[in-house]
Amino acid sequence: DHPWASEHPEYFIQGSNEDVARDPPSFVAHAGKVFACGRDPFFPAWSDVLQLNAFNTGLRAAVTDTLTEIAAQCDGVRCDMAMLLLNNIFARTWGARAGASPDTDYWPYIIPAVKRTHPDFRFIAEAYWDLEWELQQQGFDFCYDKKLYDRMEHGDAENVRQHLLADAAYQQGMVRFIENHDEPRAAATFPSAKGRAAAVAMLTLTGAKLLHEGQFEGRKVRLPVFLGRRPAEPVDQDLAAFYRRLLNAVNREVFRNGEWRLCERSGWPDNQSCLNILAWCRVKDDERYLIIVNFRQETAQARVQVPWDVLRGKQWRLSDVLSGQTYDRSGDEMRDAGLYVDLGPWQCHLFQVRAV
Repeated sequence: DHPWASEHPEYFIQGSNEDVARDPPSFVAHAGKVFACGRDPFFPAWSDVLQLNAFNTGLRAAVTDTLTEIAAQCDGVRCDMAMLLLNNIFARTWGARAGASPDTDYWPYIIPAVKRTHPDFRFIAEAYWDLEWELQQQGFDFCYDKKLYDRMEHGDAENVRQHLLADAAYQQGMVRFIENHDEPRAAATFPSAKGRAAAVAMLTLTGAKLLHEGQFEGRKVRLPVFLGRRPAEPVDQDLAAFYRRLLNAVNREVFRNGEWRLCERSGWPDNQSCLNILAWCRVKDDERYLIIVNFRQETAQARVQVPWDVLRGKQWRLSDVLSGQTYDRSGDEMRDAGLYVDLGPWQCHLFQVRAV
């Protein structure tokens, strides 16, 4: 029903009547033309989407104009399956139907043109196949961090930590989430205490954060985006109260633009439960926070080395902004031997750190 389908059929990947007869889920006839449906090359076509031809110069100009109009009305766009329009992937997917590959890739053509008039407009890529870094280099401000989501859902703390060793610039350009419209609800995938631990981790990491409608209330039914109705679900009042505390705690400049650093943690020869601990810190000017999460169903102990030289020679007060508990600790111990922690299953500390 888009006007382009009638007025500019050249903007789309086209097929033939034979294609419709041979593969009706993947091709559709309209206004005397046959169009290919959009597709990920590893899955069946999306029967509700016509495939734009990323190699067509007229299409590129039209998309640039459309996005420029959108940029005058909102802060940014999420580009669905953005990696499918990379020249090499698009050529492999559509072959001769797409025509000759242009010299310039799709996104480096589109994004700078839009940002010339709206420099603060944000482009977010839904991305897979380890192509996040390439899309960042092609102009995207942020890319979905699906790998972190998968490791938090299925992996252990060490698996998550290995992902967080990536280059700082790469991490700052990632979108962290534990729920979005394509994934099962967080209340179903990350139930109870695990979900709270995952939320604390996600909201205190560097990068952008994606919070989905219904996540705070603990909704468990995931709906197709096209459905205009849904079942009534009771609000999880405890979870909603937790999110209110957490969002209030991280609504500070230090969590938006402060320096983020991963903390080393260590254990003992007869106790390696430290491998279940995730720890990092945030600092901006005199504001300091230390985040420690036991990302495991069992109790864990560790010493967490806090990488701030300013700690030495002073006593410091650690105030857990989630629980309200406070502890006074030696800065020398925190910096060198490491802060001793003993956390129950999925337990977290979100410490504000101040000199006594």
